[in-house]
Amino acid sequence: MSEPLERIVALGDGELTHLTQWGTTGPALVCVHGITSGRMTWRRFAEHFAARYRVFAYDQRGHGDSAHIHGPMTLERSLRDLDAVRTVIGDPLHALVGHSWGGAVVLRGGRADRIERVIAIDPMIHVSPGTWFAEFVEELREPFALAPAEREPAIREFYKRLPAIEIEGKVHAMRSMSVAAIVALGTENGVDGGRWDLRPDVMAYPKPLWLAIAGVESVVSAADLAFVRERGGPQVRIDVFAGEGHSLQRTAFEHFAARADEFLTSAG
Repeated sequence: MSEPLERIVALGDGELTHLTQWGTTGPALVCVHGITSGRMTWRRFAEHFAARYRVFAYDQRGHGDSAHIHGPMTLERSLRDLDAVRTVIGDPLHALVGHSWGGAVVLRGGRADRIERVIAIDPMIHVSPGTWFAEFVEELREPFALAPAEREPAIREFYKRLPAIEIEGKVHAMRSMSVAAIVALGTENGVDGGRWDLRPDVMAYPKPLWLAIAGVESVVSAADLAFVRERGGPQVRIDVFAGEGHSLQRTAFEHFAARADEFLTSAG
């Protein structure tokens, strides 16, 4: 397999991000990571599909090689960043693929023209008021308080049960991160005030959408999943991965990749 292609993308507000491309022919897939991940956490997925697709991934603000960017962290800014990446690619997209926070970005961004379909992996559709700092921020303060020399070994130890390719992706994503980006994501979007709610975005979804939902510790509540089943419309497909946690694209890779392939090659 040839080495991936790297380029720098201007995000339109003076900031830059890194965009990696695996594969040189075929339809374009754009991958958007979640919190404490980065573009290199898509490497396993990208290498799996690179023979048939051009797979692109970029670092969202506050993560990976964009760890120095602490804001703006609004969803609207995330969507403008996605548009900047799409402009550089310059093609209609076969699919947007997103996980968690990135799943929310692709759910809303996927409604745009020239995007054929969307894969959202355990997406952050709706966050209950008052839970952001208690459930997301506090658990990250300790690892991000570690000095650089201590942080990398701690990351490797925490993720030691994952394949090496996944561990390297997490090290790349987290080695320079600060908890400030996660704090800003919550405060600038009014999450604890109940303003993170993308359920209306899922209603009558206008193109094929596959929701790959974790079977345990999912960020998608039972009530919200029921809402999507009732209101999403005929183009929404849902798979619940029994026994798998939030990052199921890593822990259940073979099963996930097979279902993703099925969805990407389906008639729509």
